[in-house]
Amino acid sequence: MPPTDLDRPQGRRHLRLHQGPAMPPSEQPARPDHPLLSVIVPVYEVEGYVRRCLESILDPAAAGIEVIAVDDRSPDHCGAILDEMAAADPRLRVRHLDRNVGLGRARNLGLDLAAGDYVWFFDSDDYAEEGAVRAVLDRLAATRPDVLVVDHERELWDGERVPNAGGRHFRDPPAPETFRCAERPDVLRIMMAAWNKVIRREYLLELGPRFSPGYYEDLNVTFPLLMAAERLSLLDRVCYVYRQRRSGGITRSASRRHFDAFDQYERIFAFMDAHPGTEPFRGLMFDRVIGHALMILEKDDRIYPSDRAEFFGRLTEFSRRRRPAGHAVPGGRLKAVKYRLLERGAYAPYRAAVTLVDARRRAKALPRTAVRFARHGRRMARRLLGRLYYRVQLRMPIDENLVVYAAYWYRGVACNPAAIYEKAAELAPHLHGVWVVKPGAAGSVPDGVDHVAPGTLRYLRAMARAKYFVNNVTFPNAIVKRPGQVHVMTQHGTPLKKMGLDQMAFPVGAKGLDFKAQIARADRWDFLLSSNPLSSEAWRRGFPCDYEMLEIGYPRNDRLADATSAERTRLRAGLGIPAGKKAVLYAPTHREYRDGYRPMFDVERFARELGDEYVLLLRPHYYYPAGDGQDGERVRDVSGHPSVEDLCIASDALLTDYSSIMFDYAVLEDRPIVVLANDWETYRLTRGVNFDITAAPPGVVARTENELVEAFRTGAPWDDTAVKARAAFRARFCPWDDGHAAERAVRRIFLGEDPGGG
Repeated sequence: MPPTDLDRPQGRRHLRLHQGPAMPPSEQPARPDHPLLSVIVPVYEVEGYVRRCLESILDPAAAGIEVIAVDDRSPDHCGAILDEMAAADPRLRVRHLDRNVGLGRARNLGLDLAAGDYVWFFDSDDYAEEGAVRAVLDRLAATRPDVLVVDHERELWDGERVPNAGGRHFRDPPAPETFRCAERPDVLRIMMAAWNKVIRREYLLELGPRFSPGYYEDLNVTFPLLMAAERLSLLDRVCYVYRQRRSGGITRSASRRHFDAFDQYERIFAFMDAHPGTEPFRGLMFDRVIGHALMILEKDDRIYPSDRAEFFGRLTEFSRRRRPAGHAVPGGRLKAVKYRLLERGAYAPYRAAVTLVDARRRAKALPRTAVRFARHGRRMARRLLGRLYYRVQLRMPIDENLVVYAAYWYRGVACNPAAIYEKAAELAPHLHGVWVVKPGAAGSVPDGVDHVAPGTLRYLRAMARAKYFVNNVTFPNAIVKRPGQVHVMTQHGTPLKKMGLDQMAFPVGAKGLDFKAQIARADRWDFLLSSNPLSSEAWRRGFPCDYEMLEIGYPRNDRLADATSAERTRLRAGLGIPAGKKAVLYAPTHREYRDGYRPMFDVERFARELGDEYVLLLRPHYYYPAGDGQDGERVRDVSGHPSVEDLCIASDALLTDYSSIMFDYAVLEDRPIVVLANDWETYRLTRGVNFDITAAPPGVVARTENELVEAFRTGAPWDDTAVKARAAFRARFCPWDDGHAAERAVRRIFLGEDPGGG
């Protein structure tokens, strides 16, 4: 690619979390200091992971590094995250590309921008183990190798860490501080990736290999680097954590682009052709290439069935041309059979042999599997007996005009689903909406709203035959998603706290959760609503499934964006709030580390010291039963009120802790927000958070009860400092709450139109 293509002014397509400096970090002049290590991080569609990646590299104690992040025209909020982090740490430089160029070319660009003695190519959804960067810097300074190879572990989507299967090559036998490839050729058997190798920059530039376009772009770089190096070094320490995501992995998806591997293989052997000293490695490299290609072929998710014979034929041609003279087939009898069939180009017998091996493997596991299925089958038999009607209905046609709505585990008509329901009645009147409401809450359903009770025959029929499903939590595990049905997850708050798979690192918050079942339910989602960029980042990481993210704001907040003084007056009268009094809505979150609900401060003292000017509206988290508060002139229990949006509009200020209600309340531009953070450290460590609310709050932060009382007594929530903080918070976390979120949802989900907006 011509250099001028990358030096043009860089365009942007994403929303910024907040305004950065006048001159973007990517365009600031290079620093005069000379780093020992440049870490190059191409970035594309990893908004849920890139923050942790960069934080793990930017160790505050690691001097002598620079990080070059190349935003490869990422269509999500990666660019904004990079700018935010670069503004906070001068060691991070960002280059935004005006078009997507792919991983290989983005790495090459980062290499051209690097100033360090060494370069380390990082994938932006992976991360460095704690202390790894310092360990790498120490080893580089001590040994000055051409290439330093570091150990790694895989992190599976469920949090399990899997050691490197080739880790033995780091220590068996013990390696000298530096060596040549000919002295330890097994180094070529270590994971064939760029990210586990730290490379002397001048050596890489002088040797000449560049990362290629297409899949497997690092093969033709990493192997030549190892073969030609005068000084190799092994760091027997897990430095790199390779995150194996459930979805989004390019090389773990079916595509004809896996044929790119053959061009990369040819580049490796062309390098050996041009470098006579590499002859001793030909046999080992041939086996590495054939083993890699057969792995691609035999994985069900890589090569389309219709392309497998062609792929096998390409590999046969490569094998015949590149097999070294006198090459002996490594391994056991099965591998020898594969090699012979490959040489003959006999794909059908090869496929039969692979199928036979798989069948034998399954047969060995059959006794254990049979026991599991027997146990599962007995449970399912009992369930199926009571749900035979549902199974019959699953065979009936889908009702294209039926929408099933639910909220808060069938507690009533509320939240984002309710706002979408109302807008659909206006914009898509051909649709019929039915709500699932448990019997105890049926009395709160507005007149004219069709609803069913869970478990009834009508409920089972609707769940089997509806075209659309809209919920702010989740439907039961037993619900079957039929082809053609559409599930919409609206969520019900901005995730200040960790959610989904992120909770696995916090046992207190994760107690009793079944993450595999949680992700299986998320696999049903076709659409997931996001209220702001922070939410998008957290949802991608917490629920790594294949859905369309609708960055449109929360439909329930349309009411807050459009609230009028007349509506506010009406709601205050209905709640019995006397004229002239300041109504403070107290809405705390749930705490997993505490049993039951107890206010985090002395409510009586608060009301007494603030006097008759104030009335406190108590609204505990919906996990707790209504009516356990008190009712009087200064304190009102509003836990049973059906609409939290009504309470927000009617109140004069919000008092909360870490509840997501603050992000919604901020839509009301003229309403103060006070955060009582008297147990912040405990909550942060037990529940996990995505954002430090004490560092950039929506107003006043009180650390103690005395500070809380004093803030209201002095009027601090209404002063200029609090107003500015609230404005910055609203700009960052309410960018799409313009009163039209429900319309955007209806137009995209039900009418198939471009939603516009965020």
